Amino acid sequence: MSAAAKKLIVCGGNGFLGSRICKYAVARGWDVTSISRSGAPNWSSVTSSANPPPWSRQVTWERADLLDPPTYAALLTGASAVVHSMGILLEADYKGVISGRENPIAGLKKAFSGLPPPAAAKAQMTYETMNRDSAVNLAREASTKGVSTFVYISAAGGAPVLPARYIGTKRAAESLIASRFPSVRAIFVRSPMMYDSSRPITMPLAAATGIGAVFNSVTGGRLGGFLGAGAVKPMKVEDVARAVVEGTENEEVKGVLEVEEIEDLATKGWRKGML
Repeated sequence: MSAAAKKLIVCGGNGFLGSRICKYAVARGWDVTSISRSGAPNWSSVTSSANPPPWSRQVTWERADLLDPPTYAALLTGASAVVHSMGILLEADYKGVISGRENPIAGLKKAFSGLPPPAAAKAQMTYETMNRDSAVNLAREASTKGVSTFVYISAAGGAPVLPARYIGTKRAAESLIASRFPSVRAIFVRSPMMYDSSRPITMPLAAATGIGAVFNSVTGGRLGGFLGAGAVKPMKVEDVARAVVEGTENEEVKGVLEVEEIEDLATKGWRKGML
C-alpha cells in the first residue's frame, strides 16, 4: 500500500486477535477503523487491564452487523485493506442461555452435536453464518468498493472436539473468496492456536497443543489428520497480529499462509517495530 493510502478496516477489531491487529497497524501510522456489533472492546476480556490502552484512542470503533452489508458498506470507502477477524469455535445460542430462554446444558449439547441448527434459530451463531457467510459478504463489499487487499483469518485445522463443519466453513470461505473476487489480493492466514498471558485459559491449552505438535513431528506428521490444529505449534497472539499487518503491507504476500510463513512475517514485523 502506498504511503498516501493506508486506511485499514478490521472487522472484529474488538476481539482477542483483532484488537492487536489494530494496535500494530496504528503503530505504523495507519488510519484504522474497527467494525463489530459492540463497538469498542471490553478491554478486560482481551487484555490484562480493564482500561483502554493509549493506542486505542487512535482507532475508530464502529458498530455494524457483518451479516447486514448496508450497516457497514459506507465504512469501506477509501480503504486500502480489509481484515476479517471474526469467527466462532463452538455454536450455541449465547443470548438464549444468558437470558434464560435456553438451558445451558442443552446449549452445550447443541454446540457439540455437529449438526447445523434449525434455520428458524435466528439468534444462533452458526459456523456457516460467522465463519463463511460474514467473510464472503465482507469480501464482496470490499471488492465493490475497490479495496485492493482482503485478509481472512482462517485456521490451521480443526480439532477432535470440534464438529467438522468448523474447519469446513473456514476452507469454504477461502475457496469462495478466491474464486469470486479475483481482482482482490486475498490473504488467508491459517493461524494455529493463539495464546497470551492476558487470557489465562489459553496458556495451558497452548502447552498441550505444543506437546501435540512435538509428537506429530516425531511421528512424521501422522497425528495431523486426527489432531488438526492440535498438532500445530501454537503462536503468541501478538506474533500473529504482527504477521497480519506485515502481510497486509507487503504487496507480494497473497494466498494461503501456513504457520511457517506466518512466523516469518511476524519476525519481519518485529524487526520493523524495533527500528
